[in-house]
Amino acid sequence: MVGFEDLRRPAGYALLTLAVAGSYFAAGRLGLLRELVVEGAVFTPIWPPTGVAVACLLIFGLRVLPGIALGVLLVIMSLTSLQPTVLVVLLGNTLAPACAYLLLRRVRFRTDLGRLRDGLALVFLGALTAMLISATCGVGMLVATDKLAAHSFWPVWLGWWVGDAMGVLIVTPLLLMLRTVRLPLDLHRWKEALLLAATVGVIVPLVTHNHVSLLFLIYPLLIWAALRFRFAGSMLCALFASVMATIAATQETGPFADLTHVEVMMKLQAFNGTMALTALLLSSVITEQRNTRLSVEKACQELAEVLEHLTAGDPRQGGRP
Repeated sequence: MVGFEDLRRPAGYALLTLAVAGSYFAAGRLGLLRELVVEGAVFTPIWPPTGVAVACLLIFGLRVLPGIALGVLLVIMSLTSLQPTVLVVLLGNTLAPACAYLLLRRVRFRTDLGRLRDGLALVFLGALTAMLISATCGVGMLVATDKLAAHSFWPVWLGWWVGDAMGVLIVTPLLLMLRTVRLPLDLHRWKEALLLAATVGVIVPLVTHNHVSLLFLIYPLLIWAALRFRFAGSMLCALFASVMATIAATQETGPFADLTHVEVMMKLQAFNGTMALTALLLSSVITEQRNTRLSVEKACQELAEVLEHLTAGDPRQGGRP
């Protein structure tokens, strides 16, 4: 029996590694469907693989790092031939999620995102800080190999950095949320959920493809989704809005028409970033308050039960009428 278990463990680890690599590669191909060109360099406004990588590390630990590296390699091989300089991108895209995981673990990050401090940690440590590594390695390699002019470093670096950070801000919370889903689903507010989905499905495409700048209309929908459905509602709404805004930006339509490539990049990344921050932090605050209320209610209920038990056992009770 021991020998059989020993054989199963390497097989299970290999399967996990391949699953992580496949998920990273699939997310990469999905992210490459929409690209922006700035200063002659191509990058994606949202890079989902970073979110997949950080979520896998938070769930399974550093043992999935080879799977992430394999996924990065597969994405690179689908775009270009293997060259020694490509190893810099491979190293940067592997180290960045690992750095995010280590930083989050150091501050005792909870994957349920039930505290405001967890949301802040994911934003400032997991996304904005850790993704400096991948952006610097990737754009630095382009400059070092003369594929990008030195004066174009900062605009391209900013686009790369924000794209990687957006993957963490949007994809990681969704994957962590899916991990906690238990069947059967609680559908007691399904009518409101359908109404919210229909409203988002109508308003978001309208405002992201309208020449009049109406992107601010998406924020009330985010607030509605966060207040009523917390992470499940707000992050799905933010993901859909980001995808629609990215499609409009890459097509240079709606509020992104008649802008230079740099202006399109700046406007899109500012919108996506502020929207993801709003959804994530607002949901964290609401979830923390809900958990606090439930804890207080549970403590009060336990206290009432204790008092009832003590009263029932007190011989002085039940006196004269």
